[in-house]
Amino acid sequence: MRNPTSKVVPGSGRERTKGAARQKKMTRRQFLKSGAAIILGSGVAGGAYASLWEPHQLDITRLTLTIPSLPSAFDGLKLVQFSDLHLGFQAGAKDVKRVVQAIQGEKPDLICFTGDMVDRDAEEMRAAIEPFAELTVPFGMYSILGNHDYKDVKMLVSLEEEAGFQVLRNSAIKLRRGSAVIAVVGLEDGLRGLPDPAAAIQGLPQGMFKLLLMHEPDYADTASAHSFQLQLSGHSHGGQVRLPWVGEVLTPPGARRYVKGLYHIGSHRMPLYVNRGIGTTQLPIRFLCKPELTVLTLRSKP
Repeated sequence: MRNPTSKVVPGSGRERTKGAARQKKMTRRQFLKSGAAIILGSGVAGGAYASLWEPHQLDITRLTLTIPSLPSAFDGLKLVQFSDLHLGFQAGAKDVKRVVQAIQGEKPDLICFTGDMVDRDAEEMRAAIEPFAELTVPFGMYSILGNHDYKDVKMLVSLEEEAGFQVLRNSAIKLRRGSAVIAVVGLEDGLRGLPDPAAAIQGLPQGMFKLLLMHEPDYADTASAHSFQLQLSGHSHGGQVRLPWVGEVLTPPGARRYVKGLYHIGSHRMPLYVNRGIGTTQLPIRFLCKPELTVLTLRSKP
């Protein structure tokens, strides 16, 4: 006797197996679509973070440096360093006001700007300089030129002086507290100018404490041989874009060895601090590399 043709009975095990297979296949497609959406969304979110949020933040780095050659009369000197505003390229008066307010909150004794006030034209600074005039500190405000500052140096220096800065170009200024004297030395930019440390410190005693402002941090290898006790630099932007486990993606010439933070250079272990800067250049983005204001407290004893 022939067996009757087998049929799939609704609700039977075979039908449930086929239905489960169909459901599994659908889930895989949904997973792939969801994954693509997550990747696309992450890219959009990362781009928004890098261009719209992080460039407008401000990290305040507070650091105490003990330098035995600092005269005891200057023990506890608080200085603020900022760098690389790049006014005219995604930065203007609003950014200057933010920096000025942060500096005022720190109540420093000394303010140092380490170059690249503008991105291209000095005229772009004119509308943004007014907030700087609100800053008053006991030992003054000092500035140097960066490689972006040379398109119209005469105008830029004039505008910075109007804002209250003293622009140091291969020159030095003495600071006095009681009978003790230290010097702030500023050099010309290493890429667009002619830095001359020997001329800058001419007439200063060999043993005098000398704080050097130099835009390019890699110049520290040269400066460490010229009796400077501390160098402050910018230029690198900290890489501007940094990746986890990789670090900086790209840095400019003059900032290939020293990129951000504190280093000790040469046989005398001269401290070098590289500020990440305030503004951006080339691309209006920052990623894992927020703008920075550095507050250094100098001590003569531990």
